[in-house]
Amino acid sequence: MYSFQTRVRFSEVDSELHITLPAILTYFQDCSIFHSDSIGLGISRLMQEGHVWILSSWQIIVNRYPALGEELSIGTWAYGWKNFFGYRNFTMTDAEGNLAAYANTNWIYTDIHTGRPTRIPKEVSDAYSIEPPLNMEFSGRKISVPKEGVSPERVFAVRKSDIDSNHHVNNERYVLIAQEFLPAGFRTRQMRAEYKRSAKYGDTMYPVVTDEGDKITVVLNNKESSPYAVIEFSR
Repeated sequence: MYSFQTRVRFSEVDSELHITLPAILTYFQDCSIFHSDSIGLGISRLMQEGHVWILSSWQIIVNRYPALGEELSIGTWAYGWKNFFGYRNFTMTDAEGNLAAYANTNWIYTDIHTGRPTRIPKEVSDAYSIEPPLNMEFSGRKISVPKEGVSPERVFAVRKSDIDSNHHVNNERYVLIAQEFLPAGFRTRQMRAEYKRSAKYGDTMYPVVTDEGDKITVVLNNKESSPYAVIEFSR
């Protein structure tokens, strides 16, 4: 396992001074980047060789939302490969060693010139120490989109600040947008996200929201009603 230590910052908390869900995603994402960099396979190296890891899906479970100033350990490890897919788990533990949040992710090894998935080279897979998967109930990578949903009279134009080094919207930003449609008092226990296409600067997202009480699904579509991402929140 690769891990780093941190504390919950004021910039990462909500109005009740607890870490936000997007901040947890950011910690996990950063941890995976630090891990790859530590074994010589960081973003710059991969891009020089014409490849990049693209996140395909998240499954995050939050046991509790740590408070401002709490000391945390963020950990990650790879647990398997299949063709162009890489599988990675994450953990967030507090100072007492309790598991505050954990996650499963699926990544796609992608050729940056063609934008297409490509088989993971043996030298890349061999560089990671494969460890057993986290003892958790894994959900599927794909999320079923409800047939009926409401289209709010609100759209989201992609800003320059939403763009990451892959020149598309960072995966955390989709979740940040989708959270806008959660009712007051909705406390997310599990979040799943499936990324279907990359939104870029100048694009506009058109949300479709389905509220099933304990589960809310937000589809962020393009103008042709084809989804960029599907995000599912469960209490």
